[in-house]
Amino acid sequence: MSRVFSTSLRCRLPFLLFLFQTSLLLVFLLFVTYDEHTDAAAQPSHVDHAANQLYAIFSLFQDIQLMLLVGLGLLLAFMKGYGFSAVANNFLLANFSTQWALVIQGFVHHSQNGKIRLGLYNILTAEFAAVTVLISAGAILGRTSSIQLLLMSLCEIPLYVACEWVTVSYLQAVDVGGTITLHVFACYFGLGASIALYRPGLRLGHPKETPSYISDLLSLVGTVFLWVFWPSFVAVLVQPGDAQHRAVLHTWITLSASAVISFATSSLLEKEGKLNVAHLQNATLAGGVAIGAVANMAITPAGAFILGIISSLVCILGFKYMTPFLATKVRIQDQCGIHNLHGLPGLIGAVGGIIAILLVPDEAYGHQLYQVFPPRAPPLRNITMEATSVGENLARSASQQALFQAAGLGVSFLMSLLGGFLTGLLLKLPFLAQPPDHLCFDDSLYFQIQEPMKALSLDQESGDFRLPLKLHISSPCDGKAEMKQEN
Repeated sequence: MSRVFSTSLRCRLPFLLFLFQTSLLLVFLLFVTYDEHTDAAAQPSHVDHAANQLYAIFSLFQDIQLMLLVGLGLLLAFMKGYGFSAVANNFLLANFSTQWALVIQGFVHHSQNGKIRLGLYNILTAEFAAVTVLISAGAILGRTSSIQLLLMSLCEIPLYVACEWVTVSYLQAVDVGGTITLHVFACYFGLGASIALYRPGLRLGHPKETPSYISDLLSLVGTVFLWVFWPSFVAVLVQPGDAQHRAVLHTWITLSASAVISFATSSLLEKEGKLNVAHLQNATLAGGVAIGAVANMAITPAGAFILGIISSLVCILGFKYMTPFLATKVRIQDQCGIHNLHGLPGLIGAVGGIIAILLVPDEAYGHQLYQVFPPRAPPLRNITMEATSVGENLARSASQQALFQAAGLGVSFLMSLLGGFLTGLLLKLPFLAQPPDHLCFDDSLYFQIQEPMKALSLDQESGDFRLPLKLHISSPCDGKAEMKQEN
């Protein structure tokens, strides 16, 4: 007989969070200081305050905040009995992972004389790292505790930073919107963890895993939030000017094409032409995932349109055919379908970037070629620091750059899948409050749940609708009340 372990979070969750915050507080006290945009003592006497970095990225930063906390949180709340857990754990993970990424990225990328130089840009890039954890968590949503998710974040963030360094700094692959380094990495890290956490008892599904009318509606609202703010997410780290303008334009085109094709394809594949809400919740965003690798390239508006169409089609076909196959034949359980939204469109976007590098002539970029592709700049060419910020100039040809793009994709795929699997093995430790099969996908296991009042009840026999008991205040001053039944 197998031993049943406690699922209580008491002591374990507070201990982990207090220890984490205390440790980070010590790091902040000893190693964190202001960067050049926030340090008053470092400002010249005649500084132009309007040129501060804050005004260039703060509005986009706020868009991304809404995406992560509202859009993604609601998108994950599609299961009828797991809405509190989805939104709350997303909120906790976003803050926990961002703080952890600030420290890891700070020492790797933003340290000077042993001090982390902190500004709004650091928080922005740390939130990009946090997105990988939020996406990966979607693969194991509902069958893990918050302690397991936090431990996954502790493991995933350093690996993400290492993978990003290899892909962007060492191989110098171009990926301004995070298709390769973020979406592909997050997807296959989550799937790797899911493989390790496979549950035979959930192979045929779970009765609480299904959505309800309200949960599906909330999730669809989350999709709309993500759709609206996605151009900010893709373009915020692109160099200002025509490249950033192209990134916003391309992202909107791909998203719009994905949205329209999602409705058409879902109606075509479903019985009686009825729309599948899960398709709309995910495939309408697929173009935004794919465009990140090519957002600032001169792929033409038509190219962005094609990418949006293909991404949406592949996402829906993945939900229709690949997800059941992976669950039953390959033992990969993917609760949120992150492989369909982030994995497959991410691979398409990465391949699209390789094709664009090979086919788009250099003349299409004018004098901006080396700003879009810094590794292609000649070693002795005197170009701006913005163009050389990724690394030294290597004078690569288009075909050489395409090969390094493919190498970056391979590195991201292999590092994430292996890292996710090893992390999943770690998450199986018995003291991490993992829920048993019959208690998965249930808010009441970890949250205090109040029974919701039914706004409307249906008399099954008569078919009459009856309003519930209603509280009537006889006077606004005397505080007396009485209960009345309204028919």
